Amino acid sequence: MTLIEEIVAREILDSRGNPTVEVEVTLTGGAVGRAAVPSGASTGVHEAVELRDRDEGRYEGKGVLKAVNNVNTVIADELIGWDALDQVGIDGFLIGLDGTPNKGRLGANAILGVSLAVAKAAADVLGLPLYRYIGGVSARTLPVPMMNILNGGKHAVGSTDLQEFMVMPVGAESFAEALRWGAETYHSLKRVLKGRGYNTNVGDEGGFAPSLGSNEEAIEVIVEAVEKAGYRPGEDIYIALDPAASEIYEDGQYHLKKENRVLSGQEMVAFYEDWVSKYPIISIEDGLAEDDWESWKL
Repeated sequence: MTLIEEIVAREILDSRGNPTVEVEVTLTGGAVGRAAVPSGASTGVHEAVELRDRDEGRYEGKGVLKAVNNVNTVIADELIGWDALDQVGIDGFLIGLDGTPNKGRLGANAILGVSLAVAKAAADVLGLPLYRYIGGVSARTLPVPMMNILNGGKHAVGSTDLQEFMVMPVGAESFAEALRWGAETYHSLKRVLKGRGYNTNVGDEGGFAPSLGSNEEAIEVIVEAVEKAGYRPGEDIYIALDPAASEIYEDGQYHLKKENRVLSGQEMVAFYEDWVSKYPIISIEDGLAEDDWESWKL
């Protein structure tokens, strides 16, 4: 019932129109798990390797047929007959089968696709939702959602230097309520942007991508949107940032082209300190470049 009978991978397109890997795992009892591997627009140099074909004549070199073939041959040959309920064993085996520190031989997109599909197939055969299968009987609490409502950086060229501006409805009593608050703030932001004469085109991840006058104005319009949606900034809803600072880091400095400013690591930290003192910012992810260790110590 729970043994892996078949593993099939295929190349599909993601939401950006780029190829990615989809894996389908079938168990002996008929249960099926299917998973598509996500891909980020900005990735760090130390992240696991997303194996691409590099054939410029096909999908601009972004094809994933090599990763697909690795699933259908190397990985499938080893995992057929394995118990899908042994998730830890399967994941450990896949890492060992690849044999590299960054999953560069088989591809993280191949390995992750198989791992996710196996987990979904196992959940299916047990008749459990995926969150319950992974989280166990104590999985009762959903996290506060972080909703990306304004895009910049690589997600929206011409908008802000910083990549993601999110809202977190920490005051909501349930996930459903938090989702509603976030959606209402999103629509409120659209009206605020229109009121200021900005376009309401959307970026790579669905957030608005206006050509604002400064990076700080992104915070200002979000605070205004929260208030006009009927919520209290800093009590009901907080702001979270993912600047993806490695993308603006060059020659040891941070380049804020929107403001024609070049900052040192210490000045970048002071930049965030100023914002945090003025606005309800609760989270900053990737605020400094991944290898700027001296600045991370500040």
